[in-house]
Amino acid sequence: MISMQPRTAKGKGKTREQIIGEQAAFLASKTPEVFDLEFVQKRFPTSYEESMNTVLFQECVRYNAMLAEMKVSLIQVQRALLGEVVMDEMLDAMATSIFDNIVPKNWSSCGFLSMKPLASWIVDCNARISFLNEWYEKGTPIVFWVSGFFFPQAFLTGTMQNYARQQKIAIDKLSFEFLF
Repeated sequence: MISMQPRTAKGKGKTREQIIGEQAAFLASKTPEVFDLEFVQKRFPTSYEESMNTVLFQECVRYNAMLAEMKVSLIQVQRALLGEVVMDEMLDAMATSIFDNIVPKNWSSCGFLSMKPLASWIVDCNARISFLNEWYEKGTPIVFWVSGFFFPQAFLTGTMQNYARQQKIAIDKLSFEFLF
């Protein structure tokens, strides 16, 4: 049904391009900054005793790729709407996704898995980034938001590694049933 809605408007309302431009500007204002990976690496160095440091760094790397793509593409789509750059196929698809409140494919291809519409997705994205920001600003949390991880399997593996190393048990001797 979304793909069948009119793409042009007659009357005094906003044009499709105005709506997309406003939404793109709004999304750009809500897109968090990339993580300072050097700071993360210094504050949470790779350590045999603490596998969660590696998990945090890997999460920041994955989110940085997505955040960088978001920042660049939002600027590009706004420039294309103004006629400053060519509206290529990718930018046109992104503009249509923004208009339809769908996460653009160029974001979802490098982003976390989600079935949420764009408006809810950006709120979820910001909550995930806040979780990681709090972790690297305040230290390793006592409670983890597992579904907030980009790659939760790494967290589970890191937890098993920490336990195995503390108990001096080979990790391949453990199973998730044993831990939980």
